[in-house]
Order: sequence, then C-alpha cells, then structure tokens
Amino acid sequence: MHTDEHGCGFLEKLLDLSAEQAGGAEVEWVALGELCTIQTGKLNANASDADGKFAFFTTAREPSRINRYRWDTEALLIAGNANIGEVKHFEGKFEAYQRTYVLTSFNDEVNVKFLYYCVAANLKKYLESHTKKAAMTYIVLSSLKSFPIPIPCPDNPEKSLAIQAEIVRILDTFTELTTELTTELTTELTARKKQYNYYRDQLLTFEDGEVEWGVLDEVADVFDSLHKTPQYSDDGLSMVRVTDIKGGFINLEKTLKVSEEVFIEFTKKYLPKENDLVMSRVGSYGNVGIVPSTDTVCMGQNTVVIKSHINSKFLYHFFQSSVAQSSIEKNVGGGSQKTLSLKSIRAIPIPLLNEAEQARIVAILDKLDTLTHSISEGLPREIELRQMQYEYYRDLLLNFPKPEPQTERVA
Repeated sequence: MHTDEHGCGFLEKLLDLSAEQAGGAEVEWVALGELCTIQTGKLNANASDADGKFAFFTTAREPSRINRYRWDTEALLIAGNANIGEVKHFEGKFEAYQRTYVLTSFNDEVNVKFLYYCVAANLKKYLESHTKKAAMTYIVLSSLKSFPIPIPCPDNPEKSLAIQAEIVRILDTFTELTTELTTELTTELTARKKQYNYYRDQLLTFEDGEVEWGVLDEVADVFDSLHKTPQYSDDGLSMVRVTDIKGGFINLEKTLKVSEEVFIEFTKKYLPKENDLVMSRVGSYGNVGIVPSTDTVCMGQNTVVIKSHINSKFLYHFFQSSVAQSSIEKNVGGGSQKTLSLKSIRAIPIPLLNEAEQARIVAILDKLDTLTHSISEGLPREIELRQMQYEYYRDLLLNFPKPEPQTERVA
C-alpha cells in the first residue's frame, strides 16, 4: 500500500498533528453561515444539456452539463435532497439545481478545502441528529447555517490558516492514495466480474440436443405478490421491493419494515423460506435475490417468489446467465415502464440437469460469486476497508475539542 513512499512517516505525522489538536489547541466553533454566503440554484434538474459547456450540479452524485452558468468562482455544492449532505468542491463556471446549496464568498479566516473536509466528514451526522423526523428527506437552511465549524487558533489568523492548510495537504494526499488504491481494486473487481460472467456462461450454455429443456413452471412454484403499497413502519419485519433485489443476497437491514399485521396479509399466498428466490418484474426486471432466512420477509409489489424443486442456487446462477437474461429480454412487455409478466416468468426455459451436475456447477460459480460479490469477503470488502481507513484518519485530523453550548456562535 505504497508503504515506502507514504508509509509510517506519513501516518505518524498525521497522528502527531491530530494529537496536537486534541491536546488543547485553542479552537473556536463558528456557524457555517458566518463563514460564507449560502444560496440555492434556481433551475429544474431537467434543464441540463448533454453537450453543455459548463458543470450543472444537481443532487446526483456526478454533475450534469449545461450551456449557461450563474457562478464563476470557488464553491462548495451540497445536495439538499436525494443524496442529502453530500458535498463537492468546484472552481470555475457552473450552474445549480434549485435543491442544491451553493456556498461561496468565504471569509478570510477559513481555508475552503478545510471547510470542505469538515462538511464532508460531519454534516450529514449533524443534520440527522438535529431532525425530529424518522427520515431526513431534505436540508433546512437554518440547520445548514448553524452547522459548527472548528477554527483553530482563532486569535492568530496566520497560524490558524497554516494549520488548516497542513490538514488539507495531508487529507489531499491521503485522498489521492485512497482513490488510487480503490481504482486498482475496482479494476481488479471488474476483471473478476468479467471472469465470473465468462465462466458462468460457459457452464450454462448448451449446444442443441446436449441437454433436455423444460420451463420454470415445471421445476418451481411461482408466487405473485400483492399489487398494492402497504403502510410501512419504523421497525418490524422486512418487505422486499424491486430496489432491494440486487447483488444476489438480500440485505434485510436495508429493507423497509412492516407491522406483523401487514406481514400476515402479504404472506397469505406464500410465506417465503430461506433460499427461495425473489425476482423483480417491473423497471429493473429480471433481477434475482436469495431469501436469507425463513419467515422473515414478505414481498412488495412487482416481485415474485420462486420456490424451487431443484437446486435453488443452480437456478440463481442460471437466471443471471446470458441465456436466461436473453430469454427474459425477449418476453418483457410494456411501454416506458417495462414489465415481466407472471406468464413469461413461468415460461423461462430451464436446462434439466441431474442433481450431481447442478451441484458441480453451483460449487464452481459460488466460489467466483463470493469473491466477486460478497460484502464480507474478497475485493468488495477490501474496497470498503480502504474507505473506512480513510474516514478514520480524516476524523482523527478533524477531532478538535468539542464546543461548549454557550460558546458556539449560531447565525
């Protein structure tokens, strides 16, 4: 991990600076609204132009393009809804969506990149702790203006800016290293995905007459979901929706919850069991996930549950193959909202292999699948750890003594 060039000495310097800050350096906490001008854009998100000359910041993770600009300056852009609290640093000509906060005209006492790192590290947590709602759906301007920013050595502006600049330098370097390593790992992950896809398709593509074929309805029971939206709860049992079906296994921690009463209503047709398959029917149609445990999930609208009578992991891998996806694509219907009918799902062609051959294929593809897709093993976990390491050292550097309530200046 670039130890020779940026190893122990780099981290020791980072930790020494953090210790100096946490060990009693004088800090004044100043409300964000006192350090800059905060405005919002005025345009709708659909005002973008794919061939535009200038950056157009919406609440999306990446800026769009547009052929006009309102600002020509150094700025911080904060998503006011959607990806709430995400911040970008930009310098030049740009436009902004009406739900994007634009920070400009910064005070002389703050380094703009230092401000960027403070906002990126802590704004979302601050906003979440200052909202009374169960879910934060947008940023209130007064809360944004009152977000506290640490200004070290406020009585010595020169020293203060020097400390801020050194923190920025270290974090810029560490950001570059983390981005470089993450890019390397992502490239490796992309290669592994291609390798998995290649071997999966090799194993699950058969010559004419090589195997006998049936349809899904002959090897599994397919249960449709209720076609209505339930009342969700703050806690309870998991409801799997189309957006939850990605990456294979379903993460129950991220699903919306329903009460036991709603759960019973939505499982009258069938109560999903561990290793059953769930398939999406509308929008992102044809995606498949594996139910992780028995009697814990019910199905949201636009999904089906597949109770397999053969090896369910074999079906899982086959549904992702180019053979199955090609069949699904040929039979999808609808206009702008593509829909996979229950009849089409039950008619998906399935190769009828013996149990031993199914198990052999599953064993091979499970190993590649784990390395490629698992959130706890392989390269995805390594990428996650690198990001966690970056955030850990960033937070150490920004670990200034916390403000007393009576000393915080609020705009």
